[in-house]
Amino acid sequence: MSSAATRTAQSATETPSPTEAQAPETQAPAVPAGPADLRAAVDYADYRLVPARRPWRWVGTVLVALGVAAVAWSLATNPRWEWGVVAQWFTAKSVVNGLVETLKLTAISGVLGFVLGFILALMRLSASPLLVSVSWTFSWIFRSTPLLVQMLLWYNLGYLYEKISLGIPFTDIRFFEAQTTTLISQFAAAVLGLTLNQAAYSAEIIRGGILSVDQGQLEAAAALGIPAWRRSTRIVLPQAMRAILPTAFNEIIGLVKGTSIVYVLAYSELFYTVQVIYNRTQQVLPLLLVATLWYVVITSVLSVFQYYIERHYSKGALRTLPLTPLQKARKFFATHAPASTTGPASTTGRK
Repeated sequence: MSSAATRTAQSATETPSPTEAQAPETQAPAVPAGPADLRAAVDYADYRLVPARRPWRWVGTVLVALGVAAVAWSLATNPRWEWGVVAQWFTAKSVVNGLVETLKLTAISGVLGFVLGFILALMRLSASPLLVSVSWTFSWIFRSTPLLVQMLLWYNLGYLYEKISLGIPFTDIRFFEAQTTTLISQFAAAVLGLTLNQAAYSAEIIRGGILSVDQGQLEAAAALGIPAWRRSTRIVLPQAMRAILPTAFNEIIGLVKGTSIVYVLAYSELFYTVQVIYNRTQQVLPLLLVATLWYVVITSVLSVFQYYIERHYSKGALRTLPLTPLQKARKFFATHAPASTTGPASTTGRK
């Protein structure tokens, strides 16, 4: 019994308590590390970087690359594409004239459509039941009927009304009067159809963008005494533009392609011009490819404008704006440029 008690007492005196075991680590005075110790603590040169393995990404990349290569090879080697004919007609005078008419229809109908759509959106958001009803009915009618039907209806308006006059309603006073068939030409019918159809969709796009702005900001601006017009132009619209622009540019791009429907009016825009040419030459596919390439060029230019305009209006939402493609290229070349070993920056041998 005495020997066992003696061994227990000795082990108790030899084994430190948990607090005593941690005391040298927690209570020992900090010893300033020397340069060698500091380098050993922060030097990771001996560590081997192991990249993450992503085998399925490589599999997907290889499959997509093979698909792109197959399509490119088919376009380059299939003689039925007749790339020589495409190059011959791509910049032909008649095709370029049709392209100008397409751009003219797009510009006029786009501007008028969005201006009218903006007015309709404000009417829809007003407190007047009459204005709300008229705006809703307009959008309902023109979004419910095909654009082709609208084109033909406007072009045949002379069948319904022989004359179009402007004056005081319910009186015989007329300030202007003209024959409908003279006033509604092919170009006028195309502009009317495209503009009114675009206005119906633009009104909903603009209304949705305005409603996306937090109502609390308007209440705060009104509490600060900011006038209503300034609240709309300086607070609501800049924020609404971030929601409006992507869909608005989609509508403009759709309008560019929608001008091809004007061919039913025998108006000499791009698609109708191409049709006239391939009906004469029987080179259908090459001429359709000419029109396709021009539509791709127009939409690509519009996409570039969309990128920079959206970037401009994202200033209030992002702390740092994303780099433009030109800025990315400059950064890439500046980062990967070979380091110069000669020149004023070199101080080798100087004291």
